[in-house]
Amino acid sequence: MKWRTLFCLLLVGVIAVTCKKKGHISVILVGATGDLAKKYLWQGLFQLYLNEVSRGHTFSFHGAALTPPEKAEGILFDSLKTLSCPADVEPDRCALVKDQFLKLTRYRQLKTAENYTALHQDILSSLAEEDLHEAGRLFYLSVPPFAYADIARNINASCRPPPGAWLRVVLEKPFGHDYKSAKQLASDMQTFFQEEEIYRVDHYLGKQAVEQILPFRRRNQKHLEPIWNRQHIDRVEIVMKETVDAKGRTSFYEEYGVIRDVIQNHLTEILTLVAMEVPKNITNSDYVLRAKMELLNSLHPVEGSRAVIGQYQNYVQQVREEMEKPPHFFTNTQTFASALIYIDNMRWEGVPFLLVSGKDLDERTSYVRVVFKDNAFCLQKDSARDTVKNPCKPRQVIFHIGHGELGFPALLVSRNLFKPSIVPSQWQEISELPDVVLFGQPLSDYYVYRPNQEREAYSILISNIYRGKKESFITTQNLLASWKFWTPILQELERVSPRIYPGGSETGQLLDFVIEHGELRFLTDERLEMMDIQQNTNTFASTQSKFLGNTMVSNWADQLIQKLAQDIQEAADEAVRHSGSFHLALSGGSSPIALFQRLSRHHHGFPWKHTHLWMVDERCVPFTDIESNFGSLERHLLQHVRIPYNNIHPMPVQRNQRLCAEEDMGTQVYAQDIAALVGNSSFDFVLLGLGNDGHTASIFPGSQNGITGDEMVLFSRSPIKPHDRISLSLPLINKARKVAVLVLGKGKHEILTLISRAESNPNKWPIFGVKPTSGQLLWYIDYETLFR
Repeated sequence: MKWRTLFCLLLVGVIAVTCKKKGHISVILVGATGDLAKKYLWQGLFQLYLNEVSRGHTFSFHGAALTPPEKAEGILFDSLKTLSCPADVEPDRCALVKDQFLKLTRYRQLKTAENYTALHQDILSSLAEEDLHEAGRLFYLSVPPFAYADIARNINASCRPPPGAWLRVVLEKPFGHDYKSAKQLASDMQTFFQEEEIYRVDHYLGKQAVEQILPFRRRNQKHLEPIWNRQHIDRVEIVMKETVDAKGRTSFYEEYGVIRDVIQNHLTEILTLVAMEVPKNITNSDYVLRAKMELLNSLHPVEGSRAVIGQYQNYVQQVREEMEKPPHFFTNTQTFASALIYIDNMRWEGVPFLLVSGKDLDERTSYVRVVFKDNAFCLQKDSARDTVKNPCKPRQVIFHIGHGELGFPALLVSRNLFKPSIVPSQWQEISELPDVVLFGQPLSDYYVYRPNQEREAYSILISNIYRGKKESFITTQNLLASWKFWTPILQELERVSPRIYPGGSETGQLLDFVIEHGELRFLTDERLEMMDIQQNTNTFASTQSKFLGNTMVSNWADQLIQKLAQDIQEAADEAVRHSGSFHLALSGGSSPIALFQRLSRHHHGFPWKHTHLWMVDERCVPFTDIESNFGSLERHLLQHVRIPYNNIHPMPVQRNQRLCAEEDMGTQVYAQDIAALVGNSSFDFVLLGLGNDGHTASIFPGSQNGITGDEMVLFSRSPIKPHDRISLSLPLINKARKVAVLVLGKGKHEILTLISRAESNPNKWPIFGVKPTSGQLLWYIDYETLFR
């Protein structure tokens, strides 16, 4: 009896019968000595062999890498020695099958085209020697995506199985960085392989609780169909929290961040399983994948106002150390994110889906929580009613994916919903419940089920690859649909500074957020103490103190903008009461945009009818130009509020079909308008910014005009394009009743530190020339500027 046939026997103590041969499977694990292979893949392949050895197929396993055999073989077999069997496998059988697996496994160097040709010939020769036919060939590519194309080219050119045998090529994420790169990567793969030959692994689809979502929905359809919709569901939470940080992986995180790492793939895939229409046959891959695609196409685009992002405090320092970055290096990479997603279809319209993930948080847990609406009012107290059917207790369905307080995968259904039907051969109801409170309720309030046997996700997925179950994997079409959905918000968030959080339990309530008017915002008590970054304290807040002898208001950017908007509205109300009108002069640049958006969306009681809007400075470009300050004001504020046309006063940069020509006297015209309409030429409120060189308005260092004198409006020259500007002079600004300087972002930390120590010289640092003669100067500075 030949040795390959011998190894396909089911052995329980002794060799008994010969297996009926179905053909031979060659498994090639490329990247066989890497971390993923050591931790999960070899164990998954061993589990596959353990399950299938008695069912007819024979196997051979090839661990492949670029490393020469003399260096790699020892590493590989050290990993294989740690393989283990499930608890229900008898030790003698486990030892015997493990020994078989080790003898069937060998190392191959796959570096050149000739190496792939030699592997192919060796497989064919071994099969001929053992009189076996090849049923299939499985390549598992546990390598970085940049290596895919060369490996794919070599497999296609010289290592395909013969006709009649299948080829399955497995790819590990990341599958691209954005829509464009994912499309290119998909195109590269489709050059060499058919779609049915490609298996993209998202290991979360192998988690037992995730695998149970569709079967649970199908098996309990009579209970769920009437209530699995917008009329009955309040929200859906899909959460993955981690206590570990990105240490050791910062180079990966600098390229991807938490949204690309977790949310675009794992959590989005789970969302499709929860929200898609359940196909008639959930075992049919085409039906399932088509339903997923329909759901992805119905997702409403995510805007920046529907996402909040954070970065744990030590991340930047870790990046500096691991990537050898200079001391002044900073990054906006997100290590925490939450996105609010809406679905444009009849079932889910208006239901918020929250996708949340982060590193260095207070606990490790992952779950899907479907929370039902509570429309009941219960008159009788709990003791007087049936507690099982109590309609006033919270109602929810929870797919507990792992870890957390439960510590195991579980399915939980509130007892006042319905008793679910579960496949008894796979899951069992727990009668002896641990003393755990989950989402505010003891476990006794739920029907609780757990798997009969816990299985590792990669073991499940490798089995599904072997069986050709494509619904457990990411198709090209679904992949591109997901990237098309996420790429715009990722590009938008690249320009947003994440909220800094200290990490772990010290984060406290800093990352708590609320859904408000269909948007997300951080929930932070403005009365808390300011965070002291250096001391790692857990005190964060809005404070008033002094900067350069003037009042300073500080907070995180979103709360700071909220406070500034409130202060402007209070100034407007007071001015209207006093004189019947409010004159507000606004600076240009990027900093005020968040203020404009805040005023347009949340200040419906603002006295716009009595407000005059003036510009502090303007670039000499047409108003339709993207660089125009007035154009920005129009896009972000004027289009959204009702303000009389005659109350809007753009600077006259374009007269007689010319831009900022001195002979057209645009500065004099604007000065005359101010003198005619603004009492004593004294604005009620002036908003300024602070440039990285210390300029404010469009008065730049070394300016000969605008610092002193009687000139109200002047032409000025910027060191960066567009060079030509018009600006209010500092003497005119200083006549205002209130002047606010808004400073946002860690990029302004250096200039803020510099001017706090510099000599008060307006010619060198024009911001020092802002000194209201009888009004008040206030600095609005966010924590990222103060503390980086």
